[in-house]
Amino acid sequence: MTFTKRLRDGVRRGDITCSVRIWTRPHVIVGNRYRMEEGEIEIDSIDLIGFPDITPQLARASGFLGLIDLLKVAKHGHGENIYLIRFHYIPHPPPPKTPRPTPKSKP
Repeated sequence: MTFTKRLRDGVRRGDITCSVRIWTRPHVIVGNRYRMEEGEIEIDSIDLIGFPDITPQLARASGFLGLIDLLKVAKHGHGENIYLIRFHYIPHPPPPKTPRPTPKSKP
């Protein structure tokens, strides 16, 4: 599951924890993790919803300015089913720092 560039910071901060997708079928599985830059998102739930369920509040919770902004991005391909996906972001721990080799001193 990918996010438009402008939403990625909000996902990493935990400000965005849901997404509306218009697909032919679900492309994610509850409980699975999907790579996102330096972390992963874990899918908490996926629900089939209808257009009346897409409110301005849901659009803003998904990181968009409003309904039209969300609908421009949410449709993928020929999809007609609307899914509300809830998730949380899990950052990868930073790689361990390896000590730098010290130069050998000459006697």
